[in-house]
Amino acid sequence: MAKKVTSKAVASKASAALRDGRSSSRTKSIAASALSQREKKTKK
Repeated sequence: MAKKVTSKAVASKASAALRDGRSSSRTKSIAASALSQREKKTKK
């Protein structure tokens, strides 16, 4: 199965949508889904 990863640009827009109080619940749901597919940063 292919690994799905959200791009940095899409993740930034999704983050902005979650922070915006005017976003609908549907928009926030989609944004959260996109962010959950973002690759996790690892500490070295």
